[in-house]
Amino acid sequence: MKKTKIVFWIATSIIFFWCGILTIVFFGSETSKAAMAHYGYPPYFGPMVNVFSIIGSLVLVLPFVPARLKEWAYAGFTLNFIGASVSNWAVDGFSFQVIFPLLFFAPLVVSYIQHHKLQQQP
Repeated sequence: MKKTKIVFWIATSIIFFWCGILTIVFFGSETSKAAMAHYGYPPYFGPMVNVFSIIGSLVLVLPFVPARLKEWAYAGFTLNFIGASVSNWAVDGFSFQVIFPLLFFAPLVVSYIQHHKLQQQP
């Protein structure tokens, strides 16, 4: 059980740092606005995704949040990472930028699996 918790918290911390902390740091920056414009998204899309990303990352790390809500957060991050990859590929063609968001699937899947293992334990 202790190993499961350690692996869960390491994987979940990676997602929290990337999708929570870094999102807060770059929220509303000119770089993020330029990126959204580059991909052809409307101006409201970036802040909306950022807010959902921050909320989702908090949902994953706060222990009192119901498991069903955590499931929605995992699903949302999955769609976010896939959407980012598809957007990169559609606009700029295949490059490392297409692979990069998918690299976060590994800690997301590990976190998800460990979350369910922790739920099954008394």
